[in-house]
Amino acid sequence: MATIRASCPDCGDVELTTADVSVRVCTADNQGTYLFRCPVCTMSVVKPAEPRTVDLLVASGVAYSTWSPPLELREPKNDGEPFSHDDLLDFHDLLNDEGRLAEALDSLTRS
Repeated sequence: MATIRASCPDCGDVELTTADVSVRVCTADNQGTYLFRCPVCTMSVVKPAEPRTVDLLVASGVAYSTWSPPLELREPKNDGEPFSHDDLLDFHDLLNDEGRLAEALDSLTRS
């Protein structure tokens, strides 16, 4: 098992094994990070990793996983006015009025 040297923000340089480290890569932009729990202070540490670093860690036996950002991040942004406190109160009133709520739901299913 390979020995990996990493840096904890509190403890400085620490030595880890491949079992102590994992690598994650974002599927949207291929940005990588590696993470480990410091063996001295037990704090979780996450650091950015260049593609070359990801390749070296994975080649040495470090666990590799990918993740995808939530789909909501790809949704188009609303160009309208920001949601105000008055809008929230109006929405609250709508939810408490069963007749108006049924009308609003019906209009959604018709369109």
